[in-house]
Amino acid sequence: MTIDRNLPETVVPNRVRPLRVATASFVGTAIEWYDYFIYGMAAAIAFGPLFFPAVSSAAGTLAAFATYSVGFLARPVGGIIMGHFGDRVGRKSMLVISLLTMGIATVGIGLLPTYATIGVWAPILLVTLRFIQGLGVGGEWGGAVLMAVEHAPDRKKSFYGSFPQMGVPGGLIIANLVFLGLTTNLSTDAFLAWGWRVPFLASAVMVVAGLVIRLTISESPDFQAVKQAKSEHRMPIVTVLRENWKEVVLSAGAFIGINAVGYIFMAYLLSYTTAVLELSRNLILVFTLIASLVWLAVIPWASALSDRHGRRRVLRAGSIGLVASAILLFPMINTANPAMILLALLVTAVFMGVVYGPIAALFSELFKAEIRYSGASLGYQLGSILGGGLAPTVATALYTSWASTTPIALYLTALTLISLGCVWLVTRRAD
Repeated sequence: MTIDRNLPETVVPNRVRPLRVATASFVGTAIEWYDYFIYGMAAAIAFGPLFFPAVSSAAGTLAAFATYSVGFLARPVGGIIMGHFGDRVGRKSMLVISLLTMGIATVGIGLLPTYATIGVWAPILLVTLRFIQGLGVGGEWGGAVLMAVEHAPDRKKSFYGSFPQMGVPGGLIIANLVFLGLTTNLSTDAFLAWGWRVPFLASAVMVVAGLVIRLTISESPDFQAVKQAKSEHRMPIVTVLRENWKEVVLSAGAFIGINAVGYIFMAYLLSYTTAVLELSRNLILVFTLIASLVWLAVIPWASALSDRHGRRRVLRAGSIGLVASAILLFPMINTANPAMILLALLVTAVFMGVVYGPIAALFSELFKAEIRYSGASLGYQLGSILGGGLAPTVATALYTSWASTTPIALYLTALTLISLGCVWLVTRRAD
């Protein structure tokens, strides 16, 4: 590799090891998303009877998923706060703060007394800690993606940007393995008594490991160039909203569909298949685990394709496939046939990977370096509220009202069609 000796000395070394930075982004992101996903699994299995016992079983599940959605409401707030400082102080420091924020909130949930012990304060504290989780993960995505993309060679930005994206299925896989081990080896009473706390408390060990890894990586070269040019904006988010609001709207819309389908896949289906179809919880956890491995594998492959053939082709093809998945998912699940359920999850996982991988580099390319953390985070997190933040709660409410999954399928189809239109527009804008 030839190094231009005329470049500022602090900028040169950071271009040398993009794989190390990308790997560190993957590990830290996987830990944060593990923390985030174990809440969704606990909401589907345990939080209803433990924190909302005064209502019916269906209402308790709905209330548990409503607290799950609170984390999504906090995500744009976290994205704005950490985006501001990430564009002014640095990407690396925000990644450390986001991991600490998430870790403290997650361990706090594991230590919470239940409704039987402290009454109404139990769900109040649960909602508060979930909100803090949302702040942490809201600031995480932008920093992790930008560290990977901004260190990457020009022709491999999508591939390296896919590493923090792989952290999402990576965290889901770890969460599934932990819950699968607990539900296999513990009785239902033991799991509700203390077993549900184990995944949350175990987070402390992983957060410490993640902090050690994140403290060893270098600051982004693009941010260093901004600092050296003294071109920081005093209020990056104001600049984003004034100059790049169309990019924010389109990126949020492009993300709604994949995020909604993803959270139905990751959170709601576990509750639906066990409570309504009366299938084995461990069977669904195993199927979700297998599909998550496929999702994980497809992300870097699709991202490498987008580096070679362009974001437009790959993202549009994936978005069309995601619409088809939204239409077919519940009809296949409702057969209650294990083979059909697994096939539905695998097909959905493939198209989620095709869309989710390249979208990180795409969002980064929409904004200049001085406001990139704020802009990319805001678009992503707004999409997450309108997509995954509402999806499990809306799905639960629709099924409770109609006793049918048809309204849920129509809801997912509408969101994926909106995203297809936004992807079509935002890829033209990026080009």
